Amino acid sequence: MKKAEKVAFIQQELDKRYPHPPIPLQHTDAYTLLVAVVLSAQCTDERVNQITPLLFQRADNPYDMMKLTIDEIADIIRPCGLSPMKSKGIHGLSELIVNQHNGKVPSTFEELEALPGVGHKTASVVMSQAFGFPSFPVDTHIHRLAWRWGLSNGKSVVQTERDLKRLFPESSWNKLHLQIIYFGREFCPARGHDPSSCPICSVVGRKSM
Repeated sequence: MKKAEKVAFIQQELDKRYPHPPIPLQHTDAYTLLVAVVLSAQCTDERVNQITPLLFQRADNPYDMMKLTIDEIADIIRPCGLSPMKSKGIHGLSELIVNQHNGKVPSTFEELEALPGVGHKTASVVMSQAFGFPSFPVDTHIHRLAWRWGLSNGKSVVQTERDLKRLFPESSWNKLHLQIIYFGREFCPARGHDPSSCPICSVVGRKSM
């Protein structure tokens, strides 16, 4: 199967199974989404969604978050893991949003990635899901599946993002990255994966998984 045929099949299969994929992290605006994405590093979306209501009850905007101490934030978000680092990032990014952006989450990659605790993947999620800017956030699910499907060489998430952006139309990126995440969770897990029973791997997957 040629790569163009693979891409068309994958797009068709994902559209059929997930025509309207919801955003996994619960949020009410760009700021609460940004905080939720920071918390999601090495943590499940389900766990993040259990913790953010507790955090946002105390502070759902950068002004109130600044008033909390780093230790207070860390106490609330501890179940998400990496709480010392994440609490510093959340407090620091809140200060910068207030002091440099008039309390509004910036809407460019450059400005987002300049915030504490915000890398390219986090910025891509916010740009895509909060601002609707065509982006292709690559998490571990997407990185793994792109390799399994022969769409990228799997050397780095940077290369995977570049390859996927080249293969799929820009208009599909914002929905597609969510579709791949949901598909990975349902059919294509990291462990115990049976390629022969996977609706996509069984058709386009590499011979060596």
